[in-house]
Amino acid sequence: MIRRHFLAGAAGLVVAMGLLTHSSVSARADTLDDIKKRGKIIVALDLGSPPFGMFDAKMQPTGSDVESAKLLAADLGLPLEIVQVTSPNRVPFLLTGKADLVMASFSVNEERKKVIDFSIPYGVIQVVIAAPKKIEIKDIASLSGMRLGTTRGSTNDKEATDQAKGADIVRYEDDATLNTALISGQVKVMASSAQVMATANERLKNDPLEIKLVLKTNPYAIGIRKGDDALRQVLNDWVEKNLANGKLRAIYAKYNGVELPTEMPK
Repeated sequence: MIRRHFLAGAAGLVVAMGLLTHSSVSARADTLDDIKKRGKIIVALDLGSPPFGMFDAKMQPTGSDVESAKLLAADLGLPLEIVQVTSPNRVPFLLTGKADLVMASFSVNEERKKVIDFSIPYGVIQVVIAAPKKIEIKDIASLSGMRLGTTRGSTNDKEATDQAKGADIVRYEDDATLNTALISGQVKVMASSAQVMATANERLKNDPLEIKLVLKTNPYAIGIRKGDDALRQVLNDWVEKNLANGKLRAIYAKYNGVELPTEMPK
């Protein structure tokens, strides 16, 4: 059973949820204090990155990250305000205080950990090379000279840049624009996630993409500012609790079509 933590004097904000702890409170003013005083939580979400974030037929935000953010806000007993971001501006929005935290399929890597902190992972995402069946790609070397579409500033971009050095990499501002390029034939090969591939294949039924290579499997987590230790403890407890009770697992499976690993990466 998850240990329950309490923050002295924090009546009205998540005390009933048992998510705060005396020892995790920083001596300085922090984001958790700001959230409590403001009375709402501001979460940065990428709404151009299906199935993690997107708009439904009524132009309302939906997706696994959106539903997870709603669950977090509900558990904290707070209204949710969504700030829309893209892959390249997730870190700048966080560092400039435009959002309290980022939930946008935010893969954990060493480069990002130099400037921001993360919660424990609540999902995983693979970086894959995908293309139509007729395009033969046996290994990374096969990509030499090929136009390879990816999303600018994403982990997919980083892995493609690091590994597919001979490819002609075409960078798009978000996953939705990358999907449009794949559907319209501007690019035939992509370095992205299996989820992006699945979304494109909804429109590419006669010539669907298939996974050719897996470049990397990444955990993704909630991004926060450096030193926000009290907030990180709250988020870690929340993730642990909702993985254990199955709520985060159900959200992931609903939108991604696959199950989370039984043992999540640390």
